[in-house]
Amino acid sequence: MPMTEQATGAHHPQPRPRSGGQSAPEHVTGAQSLIRSLEEVGADTVFGIPGGTILPAYDPMMDSRRVRHVLVRHEQGAGHAATGYAQATGKVGVCMATSGPGATNLVTPIADANMDSVPLVAITGQVVSQSIGTDAFQEADIVGITMPITKHSFLVTKAEDIPKVIAQAFHIASTGRPGPVLVDIPKDILQAKTVFQWPPVTDLPGYRPVTKPHAKQIREAAKLITQARRPVLYVGGGVLKAKATAELKVLAELTGAPVTTTLMALGAFPDSHPLHVGMPGMHGSVTAVTALQKADLIVALGARFDDRVTGRLDSFAPHAKVVHADIDPAEIGKNRTADVPIVGDAREVIADLVLAVQKEHADGHVGDYGAWWKDLSRWRETYPLGYDQPQDGSLSPQQVIERIGQLAPEGTVFTAGVGQHQMWAAHFIAYDKPATWLNSGGAGTMGYAVPAAMGAKAGVPDRTVWAIDGDGCFQMTNQELTTCALNNIPIKVAVINNGALGMVRQWQTLFYNQRYSNTVLHSGPNDVNPDARGTRVPDFVKLAEAMGCHAIRCEDPADLDKVIEEANSINDRPVVVDFIVHQDAMVWPMVAAGTSNDEIMAARDVRPDFGDNEDD
Repeated sequence: MPMTEQATGAHHPQPRPRSGGQSAPEHVTGAQSLIRSLEEVGADTVFGIPGGTILPAYDPMMDSRRVRHVLVRHEQGAGHAATGYAQATGKVGVCMATSGPGATNLVTPIADANMDSVPLVAITGQVVSQSIGTDAFQEADIVGITMPITKHSFLVTKAEDIPKVIAQAFHIASTGRPGPVLVDIPKDILQAKTVFQWPPVTDLPGYRPVTKPHAKQIREAAKLITQARRPVLYVGGGVLKAKATAELKVLAELTGAPVTTTLMALGAFPDSHPLHVGMPGMHGSVTAVTALQKADLIVALGARFDDRVTGRLDSFAPHAKVVHADIDPAEIGKNRTADVPIVGDAREVIADLVLAVQKEHADGHVGDYGAWWKDLSRWRETYPLGYDQPQDGSLSPQQVIERIGQLAPEGTVFTAGVGQHQMWAAHFIAYDKPATWLNSGGAGTMGYAVPAAMGAKAGVPDRTVWAIDGDGCFQMTNQELTTCALNNIPIKVAVINNGALGMVRQWQTLFYNQRYSNTVLHSGPNDVNPDARGTRVPDFVKLAEAMGCHAIRCEDPADLDKVIEEANSINDRPVVVDFIVHQDAMVWPMVAAGTSNDEIMAARDVRPDFGDNEDD
């Protein structure tokens, strides 16, 4: 498969030997060579499950003092845990599975990592070489299956190639636009005798990610910034991948332009900063969405003009010129034509932009955004994020999430599943530092939160990790709580339990005449069967306790702070809090799918009035 560069990311050095110089040759098996190679590239944690074809690798791993293995309960959990580990630490995440169903269970987390540009190496066992293509027991063409969703996929055919392939896999995964790499190794290759020597010769012809931006394009971008009247810095996850948050803050404060951070970029620029106008997109803040619509210049940094941000593309930001900086040239112009395309690593791009804007200022060219900020401030004051308390005295899900954020210890890492709770966590928890918000943005994978929290906690054990999950998402991967309990990974899980698939229910409320087809998740009274009796099934408290967790249920707003503080105080085992919340809460603002961002609703039946469009 040809290797291509696709969105944003940091340039990391190629893996080097842990000791200076080249090691002496060692006579080993392919499996021993694999574990030694993982040690040399700095992999300290592997999430996986053994099985027939990968089993040879598990024997030497038992003797490794550098590589810790975490035995998960499902391969999907291994993949998401490796992703959470990578997002929290900035290092390459590693997962391992056997052939056939073990490997195919990794497909979802691999696709997830690909969409969100997460450095991941997935190692799979394969049936013996002579059986490949014969439909042997537990055979699956995992290289072919994953080819569209990886940066590169390797099938190892010679044991002596294992060190080179592992070094290349880690290099590819972590450089340019980060992403997942698959390494598939037949069982007989793992069992074969070979020689291990490090470092291997790694030659990757054609793989040369461009990190340094073109100076002329930087100068053009700086001129546009100082000439604009209504600029917006549109910041995507690539800024986090490039570790460019300090440079971004300098650029924003130098220009005085408003900053909007996407769902994947929360924490790249402090939420509390006065220049921050919120998250854009389908459920973004009114100010952020409108700022992009009214802008005369959009400076996109490590963002890809995703459909969830743009709404109907042909109506997005009609008056704006576009500066688009990305490490993946394939992203530039893919959805929106760029007036100034800049290929490069976000950290180098932003640093060069700072110098170019400073020169423009020295030459007397300074942007005047006074009128622009007057509009932005008015929108921010008129349409702030907020929520109503339920009239029946039940728990507000927004308040639950907000208080978790407010009471969390300094440096807490938050993961989220996908749906209403994800959007509320994005809105009502303040993210002022990078690598404190982990979620499945591009793929939108339900079940991400718990295993990702497990991986994050394994990677940063000294920090508190909260998983904000919905009752639908939680039921997909909660078995990994057993993994956490048995491996001393004390995460905290907030189950926002509204008894339904909340985001789907919201759409049924708004667009399907309140016909709640197959979105009820519990056995108690509900819209479909209001006379139902009995407790909710499953009982999340009993389920969590059975998996070795401390479990609490919270239904009364008066108990909210006490329950959260109890959860924060327990650090010797996982904690699960079952928050029974009002089922009719909705996520606002909202831009309905397929409509223009001009049609944003601040709340149900509330469309902001911005008056006449600005002149361009």
